[in-house]
Amino acid sequence: MQKDTRPKRIPEHSCDTHVHVFEPAQFPYAAQRAYTPGRATVAQLLAMHQSLGVGRVVLVQPSVYGTDNACLLHAIERIGQGRARGVAVVDLNTASDDMLAQLHAGGVRGIRLNLHVNSEAGGQTGLAQVQQQVSAVKRLVQWPSWHLQVHASLSVHVALLDTYASLGLPVVLDHFAGGAADTTEGHAMLKPLLHAMTTQPVYVKLSAAYRMPQGGDASALTQAFYQAAPKQVLWGSDWPHTGGAGGQGRNPEAVEPFRDIDNPQALAHITQALGSVAAVQQVLVSNPAHLYGF
Repeated sequence: MQKDTRPKRIPEHSCDTHVHVFEPAQFPYAAQRAYTPGRATVAQLLAMHQSLGVGRVVLVQPSVYGTDNACLLHAIERIGQGRARGVAVVDLNTASDDMLAQLHAGGVRGIRLNLHVNSEAGGQTGLAQVQQQVSAVKRLVQWPSWHLQVHASLSVHVALLDTYASLGLPVVLDHFAGGAADTTEGHAMLKPLLHAMTTQPVYVKLSAAYRMPQGGDASALTQAFYQAAPKQVLWGSDWPHTGGAGGQGRNPEAVEPFRDIDNPQALAHITQALGSVAAVQQVLVSNPAHLYGF
């Protein structure tokens, strides 16, 4: 009888690589923003993680804070760098080396480029935005433990694969790399990304399956990414699950409710798709420990 190797619980030091904290009373949102989320505190985040058995976390700067990373740094300090890291948003054309050094000292290990909230026009806006920042992003090579994180559609990521390869940095793609519909076109777009993962340091976050295009299959994508590059796959909850997708059709004058997501079930779907204790250990513990320096 074949031994059942499927995971029964997540391992110690499992890392949630994609969460946000919102504290508008202490850290006001940027005046120019696409939406207004409610409050999501460090205490609430830690309680959610305790219920899942998660021990480590990566806080990601949300677009509503712009380039003011004070809330992010405060959250990392409260949790402690033994358990927490951050991905910041900065203008690399104006940020000084002293500012980057301060972010590094505060636990930041990456810079995020959010092309969804910054709007995409048939993929061309995203392509132009990233290509214009390539020279600036290359500054991060002086920080060998840093990476670039990009939130964009699958078509934009595929168009940018050569650009990513030129950076000399790991590149992390949010939310199943934008997801792929289970269609001939979706499979065709996914193929070059899977190949790139075998030849360059492109990571994919298994996060926010609910943001994928209609017809996307999170389990199939989880298996495809892991089979292509098992050391370059991460998991993130996307807590507290902001409501919209991108910067269009949202009202920044009204508080936007968070999505009601069953976090234990969402994590279970990922671990079941990975299929083995060894794969879960790789994705939830080993890969984030290597990338974020735990």
